[in-house]
Amino acid sequence: MDGFDEEAFKKFFPGGFGKQDKQTNIAAQIDRTKREVKEKSATATPDAREELEDEEGVGGTGGRSDRDGGVRVQEPASKVDSDSDDDDGDEDSEDEDEFPVSHELVFKTHERAVTTITVDPAGSRMITGSTDCSLKFHDFASMTPTTLRAFKSVDPSTRKRSAAAESHPVHIAQFNPLSPGQVLAITATPQAKILDRDGETITEFVKGDMYLRDMRNTKGHISEITCGTWSPTESNLCLTAGTDSTLRIWDVNMGRSQKEVIVHKSRAAGAAGRSRMTAVAWGSPAQGGNNVLVAAALDGSLVMWGGNGPFTRPSGVIQEAHTRDSWTSGLDISSDGRLVVSKGGDDTIKLWDTRKFKQPITTVAHTSVSKYYPTSNILFSPNGANVITGTDTGDLLILNPATLKPELTTAVTPGSPLITVLWHEKLNQILTGSANGETHMLYNPSISHNGAVLIMSKAPKRRHIDDDPSLTTSLAPGLSGDTAGGPSAASFASRHPTVGLTASGRSRDPRRPHLPVQTPFAKSQSDEKYIKANIPLSSMRDEDPREALFKYAEKAEKDPVFTAAWKHTQPTPIFAELSEEEEESAGEEEERLKKRVKR
Repeated sequence: MDGFDEEAFKKFFPGGFGKQDKQTNIAAQIDRTKREVKEKSATATPDAREELEDEEGVGGTGGRSDRDGGVRVQEPASKVDSDSDDDDGDEDSEDEDEFPVSHELVFKTHERAVTTITVDPAGSRMITGSTDCSLKFHDFASMTPTTLRAFKSVDPSTRKRSAAAESHPVHIAQFNPLSPGQVLAITATPQAKILDRDGETITEFVKGDMYLRDMRNTKGHISEITCGTWSPTESNLCLTAGTDSTLRIWDVNMGRSQKEVIVHKSRAAGAAGRSRMTAVAWGSPAQGGNNVLVAAALDGSLVMWGGNGPFTRPSGVIQEAHTRDSWTSGLDISSDGRLVVSKGGDDTIKLWDTRKFKQPITTVAHTSVSKYYPTSNILFSPNGANVITGTDTGDLLILNPATLKPELTTAVTPGSPLITVLWHEKLNQILTGSANGETHMLYNPSISHNGAVLIMSKAPKRRHIDDDPSLTTSLAPGLSGDTAGGPSAASFASRHPTVGLTASGRSRDPRRPHLPVQTPFAKSQSDEKYIKANIPLSSMRDEDPREALFKYAEKAEKDPVFTAAWKHTQPTPIFAELSEEEEESAGEEEERLKKRVKR
């Protein structure tokens, strides 16, 4: 046949009959998450960086960017400016291979700023905390590219026994590195909690007595807890630090009292000697040795103790490590236990040596956001080869630990401050939380494992109209057991009222409203005969108590059972005589009261 196109014929007709299995193009899905952000040169001068930003657009994106709400609008790869030199492309590719920042996933599960991020040691579950007073639980194994949402939301500051509990912002949420089933949750309250992987409360630490002067005698914190961490060597110990100038070591199995109390005596605070604790780090050298415990206070001091105790006297104190009354929000210890990095509210980042804990090794300028976000952190990478932190402009900084100079600067949420960062060792992925409520998960498919790679390796979930609760109608209020077919036709919810409810009686489904507990008279209106026959003393509801007492006055005079011993010594009551006008007014008042009772 002349002009017959065999390739077009094969594309038009299917290769087989019946239901065809659709194969997911994993490579294409991962390519859609590739970041088109050009990395800024670490050695460029400020003028050169400004020119680079002008060429690339606002925020250094490879094309157009939208600063409304800090959300970057990525252009397709075909529209990216390709005028850069080949050397720059080689440098970018080397950075992408070295650091997991080439691709990203965005989680928009919070309404306000994300203040803390934690991932369990296995890398299967992520918890994020926010100033919207909630903890969001994410399971990587159950998410798909189109269902990046949390499977549970928990308010850790509420109590089960309290009906009108107040909500407080979340400061810290951290998985136990030695026991992944435990999560340390700290809110803006004096009581920290230990939660399980599903958000249920295991232990709630007690609140101390605020009227005791000596903080060593209180059983818990008396004011807000600002930070905390887990012990690096003992799975049942955790540490909290608060605004009462104390650090307290707790046993998760004993919530009624702390195990150790460390009182920080501030010289700058005068006679009171109290200063708010702002950050704490507890590390253990990987090669072995004694643990190191370092804390920062609002008076600008850094205090170091031996992490194994005793804690009666610190092993090192730096009085003016940072400017006084500036909030040192970030503090971390290197994996070898020799270096300490601090991020102060005085717009500096400093590196310290635990062996010569007197003067900083390196100091660099860094604009701090701790005034507005006190949990802004700074961390060493899992292998200790880098230091990561966020900026007030929404950039992620990967610093050299020796010089604290940026080896890589990449824009994550331009225009919105980057508050918290986390570099997970097993996943080899970097997670960031921003002030606009977004959680970004940066990864590289070639060097990262599970996590975002696992999510993007799944087929997208097919959308259904029932997935949107605003487009569906609940038939539960209209079809109840009493109206549709009697008790035999009752719904599953009416036959099992406690299924799907928490311990406090609230529904686990956020779309289902809280139903009040049913009383004996809620189903039908009982008549007067039923009430008198089944409820004891119900007839006393309409009885005058004064007349009920006077009914026994004559019997009490004839047979004084209780007052017979004072029969001869009891004085005779003498009542005042009323005039005619007073008798008339008393009678009118009595009639008015009778009418009011009848009404």
